[in-house]
Amino acid sequence: MLTRDLKKSNDNMMVHGKLIVNLSTNVEEPLRTQSQARPPNAPATPAGPSSSSNTALPVAEPQNGAPPPSANDNQGPLPAGWERRQDNLGRTYYVDHNTRTTTWVRPSSQFSSSEQRATMQHNTDMERRAHGNRMLPEDRTGANSPTPGTGTTTPPNNEASSNAVSMMATGATTAGTGELPPGWEQRHTPEGRPYFVDHNTRTTTWVDPRRQQYIRVYGQQQTVQTQPVSQLGPLPSGWEMRLTNTARVYFVDHNTKTTTWDDPRLPSSLDQNVPQYKRDFRRKLIYFRSQPALRILSGQCHVKVRRNHIFEDSYAEIMRQHPNDLKKRLMVKFDGEDGLDYGGLSREFFFLLSHEMFNPFYCLFEYSAHDNYTLQINPHSGINPEHLNYFKFIGRVVGLAIFHRRFLDAFFIGAFYKMILRKKVSLADMEGVDADFHRNLTWTLENDITDILDLTFSTEDNRFGETVTIDLKPNGRDIEVTNENKKEYIDLITEWRISKRVEEQFNAFITGFNELIPPDLVNVFDERELELLIGGIADIDVDDWKKHTDYRGYTETDEVIQNFWKCVRSWDAEQKSRLLQFTTGTSRIPVNGFKDLQGSDGPRRFTIEKAGEQLHLPKSHTW
Repeated sequence: MLTRDLKKSNDNMMVHGKLIVNLSTNVEEPLRTQSQARPPNAPATPAGPSSSSNTALPVAEPQNGAPPPSANDNQGPLPAGWERRQDNLGRTYYVDHNTRTTTWVRPSSQFSSSEQRATMQHNTDMERRAHGNRMLPEDRTGANSPTPGTGTTTPPNNEASSNAVSMMATGATTAGTGELPPGWEQRHTPEGRPYFVDHNTRTTTWVDPRRQQYIRVYGQQQTVQTQPVSQLGPLPSGWEMRLTNTARVYFVDHNTKTTTWDDPRLPSSLDQNVPQYKRDFRRKLIYFRSQPALRILSGQCHVKVRRNHIFEDSYAEIMRQHPNDLKKRLMVKFDGEDGLDYGGLSREFFFLLSHEMFNPFYCLFEYSAHDNYTLQINPHSGINPEHLNYFKFIGRVVGLAIFHRRFLDAFFIGAFYKMILRKKVSLADMEGVDADFHRNLTWTLENDITDILDLTFSTEDNRFGETVTIDLKPNGRDIEVTNENKKEYIDLITEWRISKRVEEQFNAFITGFNELIPPDLVNVFDERELELLIGGIADIDVDDWKKHTDYRGYTETDEVIQNFWKCVRSWDAEQKSRLLQFTTGTSRIPVNGFKDLQGSDGPRRFTIEKAGEQLHLPKSHTW
């Protein structure tokens, strides 16, 4: 049997062993035979290298052979190409080898191949539309942005305009009079346009410092406060202040090639009468995107892929390029399709790639024990010797999406975002990984375990049928857990369960991620904000949410419930996503809506329960 410790290339000694290669069939053609039986959770052998890559891709494909026992269950035989499996928690799921997808729902025997493909296409289209509607708070500010060269402006069309922060410039667009302030110099571009150099701060501006400009801030009581623009300091890197022909000031962000009425040095007009957390997130976003390290470099980065082989082709294209080349303008082209990438193709690229890249079928990621749509690193991904290269590739893709302001259709457990931010995981994070284990640890922490639990500072790990004992500290299997040291035990077992056992894979991921996103910049966000940065904010259907909600201690007609839904309807998309994060642990909505909301033991409806005292704050619990 071959191992990873192979001989050096300059060593002439013979290597003895056996190499098994499985050739995959065309994934577009349904398989005519059932797959061979494999133990539950055993990943398939990697396929051979593609024409564009010299590394084996972890493609799971069934082998031809007699129908396995997993092709039948107590309800009879499964449709052709389907297989029944169990995950490491004993939950049954079904593998469709025809489309290389997995599901918790048992397929009916009458479910034809054409129906399978039609359903899959329908779900993909729904996810694509939802993915296309995702955005961030800053992305909404461009709706009323000015177009340089136009002489008219459109007033804000909303009720909050009376509280908005507006910018007005006094005087005409001609040059100011008198001498320039000390340290200032006037120069001209090759086209003859005047600009001004501030040698005190080593910055340049189009605005004549002799023309005093004021910011007029209209508060709730219609009071007006003025502040000279010169007191605000220089604009962020890549920003420029310009004037329309009606002398109204607007701002150009050359980093993103967008314009806005909002001065980036001031609180946004969207910041009036909104929660502090939202102002903080938007300000963090503006700061993050204005940094030089997030600036698109000159040139183009061409990525050409085949839709049916997007994982293999993307791996070859992205890993062959230097990180600085990936920071150039991204130009995606799908093989055999004509078109120029003005944003739509790259959005489609990240949508399709995230569906393939994070598919648990490839054994790089797995669903958490909490539900079936938040992902965590598969600790047994080492079945593929090249898995670390793929985790580095995935880190690059996540960083690439953030850098180019695209979203991925993938959502991780909350602890994974904390790991990206280099934060220490805690017992509370275990609830999103394994709710049952979290309850056991919480009980252990809060109760006397003397003569009740027989625990040591060790744990067991099941590796493809083999049980291995892992010491949480040196000689941990010989150290008993007592009331005095149980806090240390819980901290160690939590750290091992969430981060230590996937440390090798995560280090490869974060290496690729930090090649595009510097760690000191992404650390301005917290883990919830990072989830929104990567996945965007969804447009949540409150009617569907309400329709699939249960009540305990309340009825749908109670005043408090009526007020709750009235409040939710009045919120914007970000606040709704925050509520969804608070109650379910993720901002992701199942493709078929709230009726498919999942818990750790299967489908779970959103539930509002009366609990606690009247003055208590709301609590959330994920099952």
